[in-house]
Amino acid sequence: MPAAVGSGMHLVQILLPLYDNDGKDLPRAEYGRVREELVGRFGGLTAYTRAPAEGLWEGGEGRCRDDVVLLEVMVEDLDRAWWATYRQDLARRFRQETILVRAQAVETL
Repeated sequence: MPAAVGSGMHLVQILLPLYDNDGKDLPRAEYGRVREELVGRFGGLTAYTRAPAEGLWEGGEGRCRDDVVLLEVMVEDLDRAWWATYRQDLARRFRQETILVRAQAVETL
């Protein structure tokens, strides 16, 4: 039976861009590598890749736009230090200033 709130279950979401900051396609092999890393470490993954999400935000240079895919994993223990290091590694690999990784507590019904 799935764990409930209080047992430490979290949903971790990673938003990965489809293009680098210059608008160039990112290597598709990197997405497969990330999927394998997460499945290997956490035992499962949900990837929303069929219809990229569109991110918009206001920046110093005007409005910015990103097409992103969303990856999700369920974790029992939220190892913040590991996720911070992994986020930095993803930013380097995907040629970004930062990658958004967010977590939320999960209550199963």
